Amino acid sequence: MKLTAVELRRISLPLVAPFRTSFGTETTKDALLVRAVTPDGEGWGECVAMGAPLYSSEYIDAAEDVVRRFLLPRLFAAGDVTAGQVAHLLAPIKGHPMAKAALEMALLDAELRAAGQSLATFFGAVRDRVPSGVSVGIMDTIAQLLDVVGGYLAEGYVRIKLKIEPGWDVEPVRAVRERFGDELLLQVDANTAYTLGDARRLAELDPFGLLLIEQPLAEDDLRGHAELAKRIATPVCLDESVTSARAAADAIALGACQIINVKPGRVGGYLEARRIAAVAAANGVPVWCGGMLETGIGRGANAALAAGPEFTLPGDVSASGRFYARDITEPFVLDDGHIRVPTGPGIGVDVLADVLADVTTAVETVRG
Repeated sequence: MKLTAVELRRISLPLVAPFRTSFGTETTKDALLVRAVTPDGEGWGECVAMGAPLYSSEYIDAAEDVVRRFLLPRLFAAGDVTAGQVAHLLAPIKGHPMAKAALEMALLDAELRAAGQSLATFFGAVRDRVPSGVSVGIMDTIAQLLDVVGGYLAEGYVRIKLKIEPGWDVEPVRAVRERFGDELLLQVDANTAYTLGDARRLAELDPFGLLLIEQPLAEDDLRGHAELAKRIATPVCLDESVTSARAAADAIALGACQIINVKPGRVGGYLEARRIAAVAAANGVPVWCGGMLETGIGRGANAALAAGPEFTLPGDVSASGRFYARDITEPFVLDDGHIRVPTGPGIGVDVLADVLADVTTAVETVRG
């Protein structure tokens, strides 16, 4: 299809509560939304880059700049373009997978809306709702943590993920296990906060029967993860390390992971995310869909991805209310511990114009 214009929209959404991880605390979600305009309609994408380069080297201001100055000119110059061509057309620009993913997502949404096909159907979804896990940030006290976890379980979440860091790991996990029992699906996420020298400490998590420990070491330390996997019984899951299907294949071959967290924005888009899931499935490695505090746009797309046959573990597709008092789409809500997969054309969600106007901080339209 012909890309005639792209709207770059910055929004700021307050979180219902601060979200603390090993690399910082977020109180608002500042996001870049991309609206692709074609003769046949429009499509929406969401860039998941954070405000500062802490989770990855990308950050939102740089993402907006690279989209405007380097990525869009290439897409406009291509004439008729499909979502499947985006990665190839933008490959000469090194890095910036989150920015590229937002553009691919907008074009894919536009294509599928024009064709009247849902993203879930496009992905080969095998379920109409997906089990919902929730990510719990680092708290000031264990008592506070137990209250928060108890609240999420009362809401119906089927899996709990605890953020951990040195000094906040074994004791909070022990407290959650003791309070809520061995039947609770429980996992932890370190966001690269440890080194291989912490293997003995991380092995102290083994008795708690965790589903996995996510990204304990640095993202470029595949050999370290492979060695750690030999020293602990808890399955190692990679997040930041898996940047492509090739990286996933390398990690699996090295024995660096037993599970993979697939985040479309981190890997350059939903099409590469599907390739990663296929590589993992071919090697018997379970995958699940992670989250980046997405608005309803990204949340709807993640639900569609998580409904695919390769995704066998509960992901981070939580209810909108986990993070936002008001979302920019109709809110996603828990249904017996699950999130319903959108069935409408494209991503299957519509932006609420009044809410979008309230949270918008800047808008720019770039024309081809």
